Amino acid sequence: MQLRLLGLLAGLLGLGAALSAQGNQLLVVLEEEADKSKYSQFWADLEDRGYAITYRAPKDTTLSLFLHGQPAYHHLLLLPTQSKGLGPALTPNLIVDFVNAGSNVLLALSADHSVPSAISSLLLELDISLPPDRTSLVVDHFHHDTAHASDAHDVLLLPSPHFPADTKNFFAVDGLIAFPRAVGAVLGNASPLLASILPAPRTAYTYNPHDDAESMADVFATGAQLSLVTAFQARNSARFTVLGSADALTDTAFTAPVQPASAQTPSAPANRAFAQKLTSWTFMETGVLRVGEVQHRLDESDSVPAEPNPAIYRIKNKVHYSIALSEWTTDHWAPFTPPPHSPVQLEFSMLSPFHRLDLSPSTPTPNSTLFETAFRVPDHHGIFNFLVEYRRPFYTVVEDKRTVTVRHFAHDEWPRSFVITGAYPWLAGIWVTVAGWVGFVALWVFSKPGVARRDLRVGGGRGKGR
Repeated sequence: MQLRLLGLLAGLLGLGAALSAQGNQLLVVLEEEADKSKYSQFWADLEDRGYAITYRAPKDTTLSLFLHGQPAYHHLLLLPTQSKGLGPALTPNLIVDFVNAGSNVLLALSADHSVPSAISSLLLELDISLPPDRTSLVVDHFHHDTAHASDAHDVLLLPSPHFPADTKNFFAVDGLIAFPRAVGAVLGNASPLLASILPAPRTAYTYNPHDDAESMADVFATGAQLSLVTAFQARNSARFTVLGSADALTDTAFTAPVQPASAQTPSAPANRAFAQKLTSWTFMETGVLRVGEVQHRLDESDSVPAEPNPAIYRIKNKVHYSIALSEWTTDHWAPFTPPPHSPVQLEFSMLSPFHRLDLSPSTPTPNSTLFETAFRVPDHHGIFNFLVEYRRPFYTVVEDKRTVTVRHFAHDEWPRSFVITGAYPWLAGIWVTVAGWVGFVALWVFSKPGVARRDLRVGGGRGKGR
């Protein structure tokens, strides 16, 4: 218990020191100590943003992703290695457990190093497929850097990532991004957790320089089928990013001018800005949402304050619902503004939704936006849920469910018949029947039958008989 409390305290202290909403402990796994100098500007940018970086070799015997059953680091960065495996501390199962525990991973690949089988197995767990020959790279004869790859065409120049209007772009940069000797991946269609941040141009294809020309007839993938930067966000909102070119993070890629075939003069690349945007998203500096106060109550009268969050409602009650959402921005929580055409919605559901309503944002507070709506409870009793489930690309998942009971009218809550207009014909029929009966009785009581006339002549028939 004391160790757990100490770990929690250390996490809270790390959370306050970094720009990440999760923490600042970053583990970097690289094989050669000399390789660290190639990424000096990249490390400096991370340290300026408050990250405490720990460098370890993949087969270091003291390396462990977990401490006392909890993640020992908030984030993991895996750089290319020449080894066939990553050691016992970095097996695919342990890395998956690391992500399932809520930590984030940035995996960088390179065609200069054969992709270890452990990495291929790990990516297959995420429905990401790499070329079967582990030395394949992506080439493009139309979108390459003529200053550094005029013959090989293996340094791709790509524009800033772009997404549909209903998806917020956390990765936009000004200028071209250089991807030297990149490894392209193919994403599965079955997983909604995968997204391609930067697909390859439609003129790109995979190429293995060690194969003969005949193998070009059957390429692994072409065009936008190849993803150069891939994002995987687990159901617990932990993030796993695959960068197809580790060389895109080097000092050379940050500073060396690039020149596309259509330009006359070279220009500075946007790699440094893109690396900052990519790591900011992966390490949860951006795209992080938080649920604040959630309240539902009766909305019958403004003059009488209703009890917040009651456990039971009656059918046909008018209900008011509100939820506060915040977005992590740089180093603080700010009001959340949804992207266009991506409203926050409320479902009032039992087995299936009876209501699905857009929540309207109200006046924001300093650190949150209040989304609210009002509706009438359906004429159906049972166990219902107030459910807000907001799943949008590159945002952490918002899921809040509150369960309530919906009952029928009590025996003394039904409205009187005379206030129900549909009952008027039946009420009229009753009174017409009563009036008819009273009239009939009165007619029967006050109406006497007439007296029959008798023959009173003197003598009658008796005299005749005599």
